[in-house]
Amino acid sequence: MKFVVSSTELLSHLSAISKVISSKSTMPILDNFLFQLSETELTITASDLETTLITSLELDNIEGEGAVAVPAKLITDTLKEFPEQPLTFQIDGDSYLVEIYSDNGKFSIMGQNAEDFPEQPALDEEGASSIDVSHVVLQKGIEKTLFATADDELRPVMNGIYVELTPDFMSFVASDAHKLVRYRRLDAKAEFESSFILPKKPASLLKNLLPKEEFDVKLEFDDKNAFFTLSNYKLICRLVEGNYPSYNSVIPTNNPNKMMIDRLNFFNTVKRVSVFSNQASNLVKLNISDNQLVVSAQDIDFSISAVERINCEYEGEEIEIGFKSTFLQEILTNISTSDVKVEMSDPTRAGLLLPAENDEDEDMLMLLMPMMINV
Repeated sequence: MKFVVSSTELLSHLSAISKVISSKSTMPILDNFLFQLSETELTITASDLETTLITSLELDNIEGEGAVAVPAKLITDTLKEFPEQPLTFQIDGDSYLVEIYSDNGKFSIMGQNAEDFPEQPALDEEGASSIDVSHVVLQKGIEKTLFATADDELRPVMNGIYVELTPDFMSFVASDAHKLVRYRRLDAKAEFESSFILPKKPASLLKNLLPKEEFDVKLEFDDKNAFFTLSNYKLICRLVEGNYPSYNSVIPTNNPNKMMIDRLNFFNTVKRVSVFSNQASNLVKLNISDNQLVVSAQDIDFSISAVERINCEYEGEEIEIGFKSTFLQEILTNISTSDVKVEMSDPTRAGLLLPAENDEDEDMLMLLMPMMINV
């Protein structure tokens, strides 16, 4: 087998799929890329058993067909040292020896038998669903929710993004029991009702791949796996098993206290004041009344405190509510509008943070649970 490929193009594809490979793999073969050569293209696969990422390159200069497993770290580190140039790969199908010829040299790598590489999971045709989704919708849905997923070994369903498809909308939901994000797109619809929980790792991989995509993504899924087909990549992942909690029931609906405030000003104030909060709790207090927000924090152990005032637009009774500053900052970072709307009912119930104005096709809300204020 023999093929010629651009060093930088190959490195770009390998770098993208190498993020799948786990440093704690129990199968040595999974430390390799699977190279498969056909008449017109080179297909490269990386996997950790749970997630598989496949990429393909159309090549003009190919001789022979076959497959070989190539050590991932070695081939990637080698390609990083080459300037842009064509490289010739010559592979012995019997000994699995991979020889790379550059302009000035030759490099030999010992590969492995491709048959040892695990097979890709197949889609259950009978119970499968399929839909074409805009790459922009998928990218924004993952970006807006990924930060709110949990790391909870006891409740694995919370460790992913809950994707919901209906004839009216497509929604992405994530929660770690302290904060909850629901991002809904009214311009992405399905002819059926279905849902699945996308694990954090494949969601993160898609987040990196989607900004380079220009076309719709073909999404296929059954009750065990999801398949995302992009222009140059295909991602296959095992879904999180279990039922996602009824998230709508925790979203408070009647919130008489409403504040409108400059998002960046609010974020910077919380960031400054939180330096003076207790390191264990990260508690910041918000006292709102008469179109003014007072943000305060203190650490009694070190006898330090901070108070800062900001103007806002406020409707409702005077309220003092406490939040964990790190969570509040995360949420404010992930709202893109210049102003943010905060809705509250009382200091013991969750507060809602919303963009001041949603786009016509978007509906987003972020929920943050309050903290007890020790008087």
